Amino acid sequence: MFNDSSITEFLLLAFADTWELRLLHFWLFLGIYLAALLANGLIITAIACDHHLQTPMYFFLLNLSLLDLGSISTTVPKAMANSLWDTRAISYTGCAAQLFSLIFLMSAVYSLLTIMSYDRYVAICQPLHYGTLLGSRACVHMAAAAWGSGFLYAVLHTANTFSIPLCQGNALDQFFCEIPQILKLSCPHYYLREVGLIVVGACLLLLCFVFIVLSYVEIFSAVLRIPSEQGRHKAFSMCLPHLAVISLFISTSLFAYLKPPSMSSPFLDVVVAVLYSVVPPAVNPLIYSMRNQELKEALRKLIQWNLHHQQ
Repeated sequence: MFNDSSITEFLLLAFADTWELRLLHFWLFLGIYLAALLANGLIITAIACDHHLQTPMYFFLLNLSLLDLGSISTTVPKAMANSLWDTRAISYTGCAAQLFSLIFLMSAVYSLLTIMSYDRYVAICQPLHYGTLLGSRACVHMAAAAWGSGFLYAVLHTANTFSIPLCQGNALDQFFCEIPQILKLSCPHYYLREVGLIVVGACLLLLCFVFIVLSYVEIFSAVLRIPSEQGRHKAFSMCLPHLAVISLFISTSLFAYLKPPSMSSPFLDVVVAVLYSVVPPAVNPLIYSMRNQELKEALRKLIQWNLHHQQ
């Protein structure tokens, strides 16, 4: 039997036993990571440098890209290093730091997505009050609230999770430190404290989701009343990417944390973890820029400017 005081490190899940497969995993994750860094970096730079994008929607998108960069940098580099150096170890402190960072950043992302749905609601349903309700000071306060709430939520979860005695070894069935996997190692009955906290968090998440759904019901009702086809197309192009991001993020993260133990398997756990922690930061820039002409134009100007100065 293990005691948590004797645990100095955790063993993360190994993706493969052979060098060739580990190398394949390394290059796959490296490609995804570099794509996420490049895409989010371009969006951050374009929004910061283009005065046409100095609006609340793009201010929140800039914050989302910063959070996405942080969240994918929390999990993927360590997984790549473990594959390349054929190791599974992560220190006890490193695991706590990774767990804290991931919960902090992902909680802030969800809060920010909720704020972004409110931004779209005001822009389409109450356009005359947009400047009043979403002035620069209000936007800064809302973004700060998203970051601050994520920080407090992460402190609560991390402190609670790592205060639970561990009796089932130190091997995690995941490629990063994740609360459900750590709870599997806990002594009987002690894990109920953290489960209760997860349930409370899930209820808050569902309340935010209800707010988002109601916002979009109002938004789509207003959009369908727009007489011009061009106006409807522009409104949908602003809202549909946001809805796609929210749907992917919520469905996978809820499934990861609330699925019954009978449905748990190492393969399924890894797939779901990749879908909620690796895929969104990589695809969010594509989703938001694909149907957004203003952002695509700003990115085109930015790339042309860089190419011009390199010649």
